[in-house]
Amino acid sequence: MNDDTFVPRGSARDENTVLGIVVPVPEPWAQLLVDWRAKVGDPQASLVPPHVTLLPPTEVPVADRTTISAHLAEVARCHPPFDMHLSGTGTFRPVSDVVFVAVARGIGNCELLSDDVRRGPLARSLSFPYHPHVTVAHDVPEDMLELAYTGLADLSAEFRVTAFTEFEQTPTGAWTVAREYALTGPTH
Repeated sequence: MNDDTFVPRGSARDENTVLGIVVPVPEPWAQLLVDWRAKVGDPQASLVPPHVTLLPPTEVPVADRTTISAHLAEVARCHPPFDMHLSGTGTFRPVSDVVFVAVARGIGNCELLSDDVRRGPLARSLSFPYHPHVTVAHDVPEDMLELAYTGLADLSAEFRVTAFTEFEQTPTGAWTVAREYALTGPTH
């Protein structure tokens, strides 16, 4: 679903910037997913690090960055670290030409984080229902979508999520880390 994946939307005006908030996929799986995205010809392979989106690309005033950082720090203080398990593949076809690696464990944690991130200075609605996932092929030919779907079907990656990351989009469409926020909330 295009709304929940990192797709360059052009450069923001000087008084605005484009942010995205994600749970990054760590190594060794990150490079594996980058390699697969490149293998199927996805032009985002070198621009978008593997991640689970919490806040899709959102244009914000540069003047609000301090308020946004304080908001995200508060969200991180309210949520504890959690375990994530990525397992198998899925697709949003025919709604959107996307193949993804599925989140098998950590779905609820991502939903709660996403809901809290999208409040206050980052309040926004989504074009599609929130569905945590890791995009591995987007808007590539049908045979490449199928290759990604079958080629990663047996993937299993388990890791501890201890932080989420704020990314800022560069004028070239690439994303750079603006800040990481450690999850320090009490366990439930």
